[in-house]
Amino acid sequence: MSNVECRIQSSIVNRHSSIDMIGLHHYLFLGLALFLIGMFGVMTRRNAIGILMGVELMFNGANVNLAAFSHFVDAGRFGGQVFAVFVITVAAAEAVVGLALVLVIYRHIKSAYVEQMNVLRG
Repeated sequence: MSNVECRIQSSIVNRHSSIDMIGLHHYLFLGLALFLIGMFGVMTRRNAIGILMGVELMFNGANVNLAAFSHFVDAGRFGGQVFAVFVITVAAAEAVVGLALVLVIYRHIKSAYVEQMNVLRG
């Protein structure tokens, strides 16, 4: 191997080994993107099920941030992951109750659109 070939080979190896690890800001950006997509879904959807899906995306964005901060800031402890499991549990309960309400209202008005849900007025 010539000197030039050795330099090319070492630059290829160094280029692949110099890829930065995924840092905290990558996870925060992912969590922000999930949260904003969920917020957009909540604000623009007229269907109740679409709104519930947006809320779930917002919860998942918050969970990504909790797990990332727990891993990078408080390494060795699992406080963020435990709190994220509690948030997932609350989100599951919210989904069950929300879908049950949507089904009950759908039986009465035959629509899942939020504008037509004035059944609770009495």
